[in-house]
Amino acid sequence: MMTYHGTNTYLLERDDGFVVVDPGPDDESHVDAILSATRRQVSAIVLTHTHSDHFGATNSLKDRTGAPTYGFHLSEKPAFTPDIPIHHGDIVLGMTALHTPGHASDHLCFALPGGTVLTADHIMSWSSSIVSPPGGDMAAYVASLHLMLSRDDRLYLPGHGPPLADPKPYVEDLIAYRVKREKAILQALRNGPASTWDLVDRLYSKTHPWLRQAAERNVAAHLLKLQGEGLVREDGEQWQAA
Repeated sequence: MMTYHGTNTYLLERDDGFVVVDPGPDDESHVDAILSATRRQVSAIVLTHTHSDHFGATNSLKDRTGAPTYGFHLSEKPAFTPDIPIHHGDIVLGMTALHTPGHASDHLCFALPGGTVLTADHIMSWSSSIVSPPGGDMAAYVASLHLMLSRDDRLYLPGHGPPLADPKPYVEDLIAYRVKREKAILQALRNGPASTWDLVDRLYSKTHPWLRQAAERNVAAHLLKLQGEGLVREDGEQWQAA
């Protein structure tokens, strides 16, 4: 429901076979498509993060190819440990790993030579990312946006949706949107205590249940960020300005 037209799986051809970045959901037809496109010559499975729409097919693809898995060294999924753990700044199969927590604590972007970055769910051209605590962290998300803004990349290839050229203005807009939303939440709480769902009703026009749920998760993440900054406090299910 929240993947636009599905999950983008990227196939990077190397001399020793294909690197599969994000094998996708637990869907055998998706795995069959990967095997067909790579002629079953898969040398590595690289994960941007362990959410099911990106990670679900990992075990099946590994079982059918024997390829090792690469992922952030501190997995958000307790049952998963990558064969090759990755840290921020590591050079992995010709790509530079960028730890970009926010959407997920183990989220990685991968910068290819020439200014192209696989941005997964951190930055997508069709929608802002959902930040859902506890794995999602709004303060980390905004910091990760600033990390990407500090770079001089020319093209983003996201985990869902089409490519994004000339990404800097878009990243600036994402940051400005979060600042605007945060100010609106603070102003609403200065007018009186509210729950996360109260704030969704006041600040969002979304009516679809899935979209309302995503909005509530983002509001919760904003509130936790503001709480960490000493600007709001929680009292049971109610939040109020500090």
